[in-house]
Amino acid sequence: MPQKPTGMRPAAELRARAEARVLQHRSRVPEGRAVPTQDETLRAIHELQVHQVELEMQNDELARVQAELEVAQAHYFDLYHLAPVGYCILSREGLILEANLTAVAMLDLALSTLVRKPIARFILEEDREVYYDHQKQLYATGRSAACELRMVKPDGTRFWVQLTSAPSAPVQAMGREPVCRVVMSDITERRALQHENGALRARLREPAGHPGRT
Repeated sequence: MPQKPTGMRPAAELRARAEARVLQHRSRVPEGRAVPTQDETLRAIHELQVHQVELEMQNDELARVQAELEVAQAHYFDLYHLAPVGYCILSREGLILEANLTAVAMLDLALSTLVRKPIARFILEEDREVYYDHQKQLYATGRSAACELRMVKPDGTRFWVQLTSAPSAPVQAMGREPVCRVVMSDITERRALQHENGALRARLREPAGHPGRT
């Protein structure tokens, strides 16, 4: 005969199994141990209720902390990734370890293209010596340093930036790879204005020409 399909056990069978388990549990109670009184039972129930409220309060606290963390992460995103200047973290060898979205947009490259690449690759070849001297000064003195140089986009567009670098002391103290934080500020317009002003002053210093004869 075909076997009956297995499914939910009948309620009577489940109750019988539950009662058997309770009796088995009672049989394990050492002899001489008194049966809990009504007051002891009420106290135990009270403790369970208090513990339940404590768990609920802990859950509420965790939810509050989680909400604050999400707000902090949103603020971090705005301050770091949407800042008007580019932020990079470089290794001692000048490899880009991290970069914000502004730096990515300034160089017109994908973040995956920047990470673990030497920042010198994106600096105009004629200005790379300026960058190398800048890095030497930074690590020799352990103090912030700044320089101005030209960087290049993939399409060949050049633009002026001011690099302000600072050693990351907390990371060094942890025994990790020495790194530095770099701020990249686009100063192309400022440099163009300086060039125009310089050209204007040069023209003003030129001796006046003699009027031609008629």
